[in-house]
Amino acid sequence: MEHRKRVTARDVAALAGVSPGTVSKALSGRGSVHPDTRERILEAARELGLKSSRTPPRPDAEDRNLTVGLVTWEPFGRRRTAPVLLGVMAKFAEHDIAFLVCDGRGDPIREQHFVDSLLRRHVDGILAVGSPCDRFTRSPLRGAADVPVVYVMAASTDPDDVSVVPDDAGSAELAVRHLLATGRRRVACILGPQQEDTAATKTAAARRVLAEQGLDLVAEPLFGEWSEQWGRQATMQLVHSGAEVDGILCGNDMIARGATAALQAMGLSVPDDVGVIGFDNWTVMVEANHPQLSSIDLNLPDVGMVAASKMVDAIDGKVVDKGVTVVECRLVPRESTAVSSGNGRPPTRD
Repeated sequence: MEHRKRVTARDVAALAGVSPGTVSKALSGRGSVHPDTRERILEAARELGLKSSRTPPRPDAEDRNLTVGLVTWEPFGRRRTAPVLLGVMAKFAEHDIAFLVCDGRGDPIREQHFVDSLLRRHVDGILAVGSPCDRFTRSPLRGAADVPVVYVMAASTDPDDVSVVPDDAGSAELAVRHLLATGRRRVACILGPQQEDTAATKTAAARRVLAEQGLDLVAEPLFGEWSEQWGRQATMQLVHSGAEVDGILCGNDMIARGATAALQAMGLSVPDDVGVIGFDNWTVMVEANHPQLSSIDLNLPDVGMVAASKMVDAIDGKVVDKGVTVVECRLVPRESTAVSSGNGRPPTRD
């Protein structure tokens, strides 16, 4: 008597040109699969002799060898990309999911090449980490409709996509509330490039919190590079403009370190004359500064873990909330925003 080989999801996937995870979703009816792809899978299942197109093949160990592609916009060694990936890897390890990291290096053509390559390998999902054009929103990936895609750090412009981002507006509000709580009332902003979404978001959030106290920024926000040099230059420009400032919100820790150095070079005390706060809570930067820098931690490992959790649910065919999920940030206060001893003076220069 001839024994027929049992058909697995991997057999159907190979014939239909999709991943085993997509086969499972299509045949069980639990997941979101493009109609054309679903029909192709059903046809492959019928061709292989499955008796019911609504009953998925029995899983085996091989079928659970799941793989997810991670396409990063920035090099994955960069300050904000690395902790996100650590969170992703921690969650995937819990579910025995392998991953392939592809470094887009800020090149949309390179990014698309990796997306196409991952799809040819029939990965079970794709995490798109970061954003083209240095913005906090991005266009959806092309050609990836047949696998789950989760966007991380930069939200997709398609509201039906799944995106996970840090709370950019909330982080700026948290920083300004901290400056106000430590007695500052004359707050200025030194940020990164003006064309980035974060610049407008942080400015609006700062003004919103100050307005609650009947205040406004003491000067128009200064926009430049994400660098310590820009922090120095902008702070000198701010002080020499005659603006009376006692608190500076800096777009990242490097800018904050430059601001601190410039203030001290001009004979001003941090924090007695001016409180300074940054973003990222980059340990080697904030702890090496004198005084140590207060900073907003974006909880990037949590961003990665939340995104990976949504990917796991999508692969398992569970319903995943569409739209943008925002992960809260946290304040890490240090010496640079300590309450003034009362010996400071308004930092003005002629």
